[in-house]
Amino acid sequence: MNILSLLILIPIITVFGIAFSRSKNMVRIVALVGMSAQLLTAIVLMFSYYATRDAGVTAQMIFYQDIEWFKFLNIHYTVGVDGISVAMILLTGVVTFAGILASWEVEYLQKEFFISLILLATGVFGFFISLDLFLMFLFYEIAVIPMYFLIGIWGTGPKEYSAMKLTLMLMGGSALMTVGLLGLYFNSKGADGQLTFNILEIAKVNIPKSTQMFFFPFIFVGFGVLGALYPFHTWSPDGHASAPTAVSMLHAGVLMKLGGYGCFRVAMYLLPEAANALSWIFIILATISVVYGAFGVIWQKDLKYINAYASVSHVGLITFALMMMNKVTLDGAIIQMISHGLTTALFFALIGMIYGRTHTRMLDKMGGLMKVMPFLAVGFMIAGFSTLGLPGLSGFVAETTVFIGAFQHFDIFHRIATILVVSSIVIAAVYVLRMVGKLLFGPIVDEHHSKLKDAKWFEKISVGTLVIAIAGIGIAPFWLYNLISYSLTPIMSRLNEFSNLYTHIF
Repeated sequence: MNILSLLILIPIITVFGIAFSRSKNMVRIVALVGMSAQLLTAIVLMFSYYATRDAGVTAQMIFYQDIEWFKFLNIHYTVGVDGISVAMILLTGVVTFAGILASWEVEYLQKEFFISLILLATGVFGFFISLDLFLMFLFYEIAVIPMYFLIGIWGTGPKEYSAMKLTLMLMGGSALMTVGLLGLYFNSKGADGQLTFNILEIAKVNIPKSTQMFFFPFIFVGFGVLGALYPFHTWSPDGHASAPTAVSMLHAGVLMKLGGYGCFRVAMYLLPEAANALSWIFIILATISVVYGAFGVIWQKDLKYINAYASVSHVGLITFALMMMNKVTLDGAIIQMISHGLTTALFFALIGMIYGRTHTRMLDKMGGLMKVMPFLAVGFMIAGFSTLGLPGLSGFVAETTVFIGAFQHFDIFHRIATILVVSSIVIAAVYVLRMVGKLLFGPIVDEHHSKLKDAKWFEKISVGTLVIAIAGIGIAPFWLYNLISYSLTPIMSRLNEFSNLYTHIF
């Protein structure tokens, strides 16, 4: 069997195993074993990719598999990965594994919770391996739909409102995306005269500029809604704040990355002329996302809302880097996806663990937690310092790469946008240092907090896994650069065909 199909089969087997489990402890064990096997498969896939490259294989996609599914519309089960896909699969494996451990003490409808969580992860894995647009859209919907139940049933606060708002806005993005994907399909007729959903085949078709200009906004905005693109970001803070811990981890850590991944894999790669022509619009929107999200954090007192608005800012940096469209910024965009996924998952995990002990997320009701839960406190500091870009952690590598690439544009428009985005570092330092200082140091505000216990074994494994990944990228980032750089070549070559036409637009 193709190893990529295992990434779909293992979660499905795990779901059936959970469904037939007869005790709560068995449910947890089956979920952990299944997602451990999934993470191990992702690691094996990464080393297999390296081995294939070292053997001199030059194919754009490896582990390629194409099986006819629905002949009438030429829909295929077509899967394959490049280095970028492998990196995203590895991220999903790490965050899902950590999320299972962070949910170890879920009691209410435990079986249904883990089934829904793993179905969400299945959709994400399937999305990243898909090379057929119909198949990609199918897995996208599989990933999004469980969010409604996970938030609406197991969430906190105004969970019904948050679940409905998130679902409706993401479904709106799906509607836009559907128009764009069908536009690609009906303009995909190649030399053989057949319409196709195959991404690699559509890339060979010379789609007219007018057609590209019409359908590009549908696809980019459709995916951008999930990537919290301004002004379609308003679902994100409410959704994060109401979601249970593991759902917030997967939602911010990997689900939002479907937006950025779809923007460059589909919109930019298949419609490169429109991407160059319209990039200035989305640079403006991304710049607003970065700065607005950073300022939005300063006024928040709820830990989840703090991280949610910070996510809007840092995900906006991904869109900004993509639209700068040079090799360095595209490298930075992918690394920022990985870094943000790990860092925000760690933040949400720790917020959930702290909330489970203090029963509050309000910053002004906590203080001095370093004295009573040092392990969780140190993990919180690492997450915060990665967010503000401390050297030695993944945030520094990602942000530095993006900023260096962005400054390679010398025109006034790109320079002003870059300076505004870089200013977000200062704002991030303000809210991170304020949050860490208030939460962890000083006197203990509530005397009941002095009796709290530190992390349990499963929480230590969850936090430790994410910290190791963040530090692994920050200390030795070259393995990640080597994983993704080669795969950006075909995308850059298509974008560069039209870049000179729009370089001097400003």
